[in-house]
Amino acid sequence: MSDLDPEAQSADVLRLAGRRFAVAGIANKKSVGFHVGQSLVKAGATVDWIVRSQERRDQLSSKLPGPGQIFVCDVEREAEVAALGEALRAREIPLHGLVHSIAFANYSGGDLSFLSTAKRDFLQAVDISCYSLIALSRELAPTLTPDASIVTISISTTRMAAENYGYMAPVKAALDSTVAFLAKSFSATGQVRVNAVRAGLLKTSSSAGIPGYVDSYLFAEAAIPRKRGLKTGEVAEVARFLLSPCSSGINGQGLVVDAGMELGYFDREIVEKVTRTEP
Repeated sequence: MSDLDPEAQSADVLRLAGRRFAVAGIANKKSVGFHVGQSLVKAGATVDWIVRSQERRDQLSSKLPGPGQIFVCDVEREAEVAALGEALRAREIPLHGLVHSIAFANYSGGDLSFLSTAKRDFLQAVDISCYSLIALSRELAPTLTPDASIVTISISTTRMAAENYGYMAPVKAALDSTVAFLAKSFSATGQVRVNAVRAGLLKTSSSAGIPGYVDSYLFAEAAIPRKRGLKTGEVAEVARFLLSPCSSGINGQGLVVDAGMELGYFDREIVEKVTRTEP
């Protein structure tokens, strides 16, 4: 503990100092994965970063905190996922956890009806956003410590049919179910835990690509009791808790982190704005 700075000593109440994690899915400093990794580093942990391409690695190499390694892996390519697993096994350094913060949907066609969802787009989104959790968990399993924790980033609810979010809600529902099945599967051979942080609306580079997202975010701010949007750092802190030994009793769950947004769907101010008639 004496080697940590004061902030790290305070942060290590979760007993993360000296542990090592892999974080997959970083586009830039706004990414949830970046915030989670940064939080872990501040707590005295080492983070290995998994990015999609060599170009992304070059862009981020000087911006990622800590002494960990950067690995390139496009999760759409099975050979690259297998190569990542081989590289991690070959160095013989145990990992105490994995952060899966990977999602993609093709919104290039704009705000389309759900009925117009293309099979190719839906299956690609499932592959990248959901199946990648299974693939990475399988490949990293031999490197995980017996008490390791796997955390994925999901969404606060998949039951709200937001037209602009479209088919990604069913994809995230598949991700939520995958968490439960992975947790059960790991229990057959050890005590590795699998959980999800089910986040509300955030300001990230990926969310900016969702049609009409700004309007959705402004509504979320109005619905949240504190009248202030959810911060990416708040989501990262919950992920850090789930990665820590302090959450050892939580497994196969999804923790909703939406700043209370679901409490405010019938907020008086929102209702008045909708029902107010102009003179």
